[in-house]
Amino acid sequence: MVRVVRKRWWTGVAVLVLAVVGAGLVWFKPWALWVDETVNEALPSASATPSSPSPSSRNPGEAPATVPPATPAGPTTEAQGTFISHEHTTTGTVKLVRLPDGSRVVRLENLDTSSGPDLRVWLTDAPVKEGRAGWHVFDDGTYVSLGKLKGNKGDQNYAVPAGVDLADLTSVSIWCDRFDVSFGAARLA
Repeated sequence: MVRVVRKRWWTGVAVLVLAVVGAGLVWFKPWALWVDETVNEALPSASATPSSPSPSSRNPGEAPATVPPATPAGPTTEAQGTFISHEHTTTGTVKLVRLPDGSRVVRLENLDTSSGPDLRVWLTDAPVKEGRAGWHVFDDGTYVSLGKLKGNKGDQNYAVPAGVDLADLTSVSIWCDRFDVSFGAARLA
């Protein structure tokens, strides 16, 4: 009888240990630290701008069409910065780019960071601080999530939603939403 009780006790302990280890693996995803995903996107191209009709396509007596204001021929960089490391080593540059149609994208170039669970790209108003002091500040104030990180290496574009006021958003963070920590961040200047 004692042997049966001991056997059941050890079986229960073994099942509990396996459940805890399994839950820990699912939550922490430690294998992600050794899996790289490289994404190399080109900078979005200039969209076609409307052209005025040629003189031969106008009706006789019709006034010439007004020419729309000149727009840049290509994308222009409005701000940029270099990533510093926080929780994980992170290198590369970030640019805030205005496209000819007036929309904006955050462009990550030569990004190299660790892969991790639930990584996001955030535009924030937080100051970029070196060391552990900068790991947890990005969710303290205003931030705009631009979406999940597409890959932990390479060149990537993230659309800035229309209507976002960029006046006070001065930094970009690679944010781990699961553990509320910055992998790396860059100040936009």
